[in-house]
Amino acid sequence: MIEQRARKAAVCGKPIAHSLSPFIHTAGFAASGLLDWTYTAIECAESELPDVIAGLGPEWAGLSLTMPLKETALRLASSASPLAIAVGCANTLVHQSDGTWHADNTDVVGMVRVLREAGLGAGTGRHAAKVDPPRITVLGGGGTARAALGAAAQLGARKVTVVTRRPEAREQLDPVAVALDIALEGVAWSGAPGAFDADAIISTVPKGAADHLAEQVSWRPGSVFFDALYDPWPTPLAASAAKHDVPVLSGLDLLLAQALSQFEQFTGLPSAPEEAMRKALDEAVRDR
Repeated sequence: MIEQRARKAAVCGKPIAHSLSPFIHTAGFAASGLLDWTYTAIECAESELPDVIAGLGPEWAGLSLTMPLKETALRLASSASPLAIAVGCANTLVHQSDGTWHADNTDVVGMVRVLREAGLGAGTGRHAAKVDPPRITVLGGGGTARAALGAAAQLGARKVTVVTRRPEAREQLDPVAVALDIALEGVAWSGAPGAFDADAIISTVPKGAADHLAEQVSWRPGSVFFDALYDPWPTPLAASAAKHDVPVLSGLDLLLAQALSQFEQFTGLPSAPEEAMRKALDEAVRDR
């Protein structure tokens, strides 16, 4: 049973004014008949997050966390899912009945979903044909790269090629790889064009960082390109992939997919109203 009293949720980050999460979740509440539930945005730096959380009352159902709060959120939680612990960061905090906060990482779940829908990891199941473990390349070494490693592990990858601009950024992913039981192959940023011979290329770098690669890479038929960005869109890399008939996934695909799991954890409902939430996201993007 879902409580009918007014409940609150929000997305926290800095900057946060650009976030589309309030449109998605608000539409989900309305479609589910949770008319007294609200979802807002809270601008919050890392140093401010402990006080923000401490000031939230029992009417709060949960928080979505974006940059730069994902690692801090995990440290502040009283409990966490094995997945959030493994990747070392959380994008979701769920308020428990005893007043504590439980951390999860729905970025991983969302990434797995959109990549599977694009055909990666096909062949699973008792009657499916045997397939080799997917070869996956990740550009970047931040929080989203951690989620990408989690997704790679769930998709059956045994080794992931990680391309970073700084060697120490790649090294900081070693504990994640150990926790996920996958091997990492580090590639310097100058070698990025040669790392695109994979079943999936996942770009987690900031806007502009990988633009120059669009004229340097050779796309392999049958691969999938996922770019965690969605503004501006398409990125030069995404446009290059589409030009070569490579399926392209965007940060908007991930934003919706990860929000579905968050919504279910916040509300306790067995399934989120995906179509209503997708429509709200599409309208918000169109009206920008």
